[in-house]
Parts: sequence; structure tokens; C-alpha cells
Amino acid sequence: MAQTPSPVRARRVADGLVFPEGPAVLDDGSVAFVEVNRSQVSIWEEGGGVRRLADTGGGPNSCCLGSDGCLYVTQNRGLVGSWRADRVQPGCIQRVSMDGRVEILITEVDGIALRQPNDLAWGPDGSLCFTDPGYFDLDTQPDAGRLFFVHPDGSGELLVELENTYPNGIAVEPDGSVIWSESYTRRVCRRRPDGRIDTLPTIERPESVPDGMAVSADGTIFLAVLFAGGIQLLGPDGRARGALSVGAVNSNCTFSGTTLYVTDFGTNPVVGSAEPLGALWRVELEQPGLEPFRGRLS
Repeated sequence: MAQTPSPVRARRVADGLVFPEGPAVLDDGSVAFVEVNRSQVSIWEEGGGVRRLADTGGGPNSCCLGSDGCLYVTQNRGLVGSWRADRVQPGCIQRVSMDGRVEILITEVDGIALRQPNDLAWGPDGSLCFTDPGYFDLDTQPDAGRLFFVHPDGSGELLVELENTYPNGIAVEPDGSVIWSESYTRRVCRRRPDGRIDTLPTIERPESVPDGMAVSADGTIFLAVLFAGGIQLLGPDGRARGALSVGAVNSNCTFSGTTLYVTDFGTNPVVGSAEPLGALWRVELEQPGLEPFRGRLS
């Protein structure tokens, strides 16, 4: 069993962000991420700070880099709790080019209209997998959560439909297995390529809200857990391997070699707030991450 990785160095590289989420490392080493309540995709560059790449409208929830050099973005419409974006968008997948152009790429999959896509990841075959949990409200009956695959030719399928939970973060392993977190039930689940679904151990603390994730080269799951003090580490079998204490309210993470970038909502975030409390952290580890897969959609 691999040892719990210890951070060699953790450093806050950017602050003043508004609900940062879904980081993606670009080819030049800069880091793209969304700022949900600013309705924008931003880029942090070493020595250059943070700049806005694109105004997406609505609520961009996560991004990942495609093999075409564009960013693919989950768009939650801009309806989160009491917050309403100035320019509400349809629930969709957007594509953002490096010159800031934004296009709506997908609003439905196999005839099913998207509601509020949340997180996304490429699979080893170039397919895009994403969660579409619906409206987030812990006090009401949740919508049925859904996971979708969209293939490189633009065709797609409903992969899983889940009642009474909120599928949130997502990752795809080298064998094509899909891992996702469930914010209502605090579970982490894995769907094998043969369709079998395994439920990994539940995050124990009742105030915890599992969110985004990344996978290391040895299969360790680095799970950002809101309100639980950092990144929880789970082995490939789901057993706890410790934690990394980074930031205040971690929302998501991604690897670049042995570097882990972590988005952080900041201290006491309030849904709907536009307060610039968020941050981006860089954590140096001894263990490399799994290099993110890439694809492109026609």
C-alpha cells in the first residue's frame, strides 16, 4: 500500500477569486479555472497573476483542456441557491478558445436536455464525461442526478441516472472506469467499463460535501471536500489514506506532474456571494499525478 503523500511545499499563488472551481493546466504551465459567480474563465500565470480569458455568462462550473487547445466548460446556467447571474445561460457544455471566444456546444445528449452540468473529464478514448446533478439545495428533494458520455463524433449517451443525490466531481481512470462524488450522500462511486458500479466508503463527517477530484499515478484519489479541511486521500479501493491540509474550503484539484493545483472557495463562503475570498494553491508532492486525458468534440 502506498504511503500517504506529504506536501513538500504548499503555496497560495493567487487570491481575490470568486468561487474558483475546476482547474486545468495549460501547455505553457499556466492554470485555467472558472470563477463561478464572476461568470468567467480565468488564467493564472507564474509572475503574471490572474487575468480573465472569457466571459461565459451564467455559472461556469469547471473546465478541462481539449486536444484542440480549447477549454471545455460545464455551464450550470447561473442559478445556484439564491444567486442569479446577470446573463443566465442554458445548461450546456461550452467551448472556450484561447482568444476568449465562447460557443455553446452541447445542450442535450441523446435527446435529453441538460439541466445544470457541474464537472467534466476526458476519458482515454477521447470521450467527454460529465455530471449533470440538477439544482443544488440540501433542504429540498434533489433532482435525479445524471452522468453523460459524449463521444468525439458528437454522439452521446446517458451513462448513469441516480436518485436522491447530487453527483458532483468526476474523474476517469486509464481502464475507462468513471469515478464520481455524491454531495448529498457523501459517497464516492466507481462505474466499471462493464457497467458494474462499486460504492466506495462514505466520507464520515456529516458536514462534509465531497466535490472535485484528481487521481494520482498509483490510483490514489485526491478528493476535495467542502467544509472538511482539505483534500481527502482515498486508495483505489476507497480506503482512507490521510489528508492534505490546504486552504480553507477546497472545491477541486488537478495534477501537473508532481504538482497539485487546488481551488479554494475561501473562509466562510456564502452561496450567492460575490466576495473575492477564493484562492488558488500549488502543492508540491513526491508522487506524480495521472496525466489528464484529452479529446475534442466535433
